[in-house]
Amino acid sequence: MTNRWLCFLFIALGIGAQDVVRTADPIKRGLKEGDIPRTIKVAENVYTYEDFHPGAEKFTTTNMFVVTSEGVFLADAQTSVPTTAGLVQAIAKVTSQPIKDVVICSDHGDHTGGNAALPPGVTFFIHPNSKAILDKQAERAKEGAWKLPADAQLVSDKKVIRMGGEEFQILFLGRAHTGGDLSVYLPKEKILFLSETFLNRVFPAMRSAYPSEWLRALDRAEKMDVKLYIPGHGFTEKPDVAKQELHEYHKALKAVIDEATRLYKAGVPVEDAVKQANWGVYGSWTLASSQGPIAVRKVYEELSGKLK
Repeated sequence: MTNRWLCFLFIALGIGAQDVVRTADPIKRGLKEGDIPRTIKVAENVYTYEDFHPGAEKFTTTNMFVVTSEGVFLADAQTSVPTTAGLVQAIAKVTSQPIKDVVICSDHGDHTGGNAALPPGVTFFIHPNSKAILDKQAERAKEGAWKLPADAQLVSDKKVIRMGGEEFQILFLGRAHTGGDLSVYLPKEKILFLSETFLNRVFPAMRSAYPSEWLRALDRAEKMDVKLYIPGHGFTEKPDVAKQELHEYHKALKAVIDEATRLYKAGVPVEDAVKQANWGVYGSWTLASSQGPIAVRKVYEELSGKLK
């Protein structure tokens, strides 16, 4: 699969123009609400699916699925049973092959809340840290709530899956947005789905994050042999733009950590730091107003040795 051919696919879909707006906001991007959800073909038999994340600010939650002659490989679900049912229906429009394998790349509810809509019998892959989170949630949930199947396979470092002539590398690049972020690498196409390790033009969200380790995970991702990076939130980009945006996200995360670190070292109390933090250009990114204070508190936790 050549990079030129990948670009052709994106241009044909109207997302490869040179003047693409660098934003997670669909309206600023030139999209109407009715344009989402949508399925985008990014390579032969490789697709992303974008649907809206719930909340006041509109941006997308993005999945990746790959069609093979023996079944479909899916990375992440959506936030609810109805939205994940929409994902399943979108896959069915592309292929009659059943969904066989599902990677839970992020344990957060906006990527797992709809797992009950996935067909029975699929094999789940999950990091042990994320499994512990979902198991604990299931224990607290009401009877009948979705539970991770007992045969879910654990991936603590790397696992290679082969199906229908396609190789899938499930990778743990390190703790980042959560304690168990997984990514999926397609070596033939050189595509890396990063899930919530990469939030395209969305302010670094740190509710469950490990700030300095997140930077190292992004270091590893940028050093890999990748033509196309796919985020877990924000739009699917053409290959060259996606590389630029991953690098920009890396810079944004470092800038946020550096600003919170500056305030911490200056002895500014955390609640004052929340008010004083200056995010510069990243203050205009989606979710900056809600996630900025959380980021300050999380960096303070890490620097003070209180991060669990």
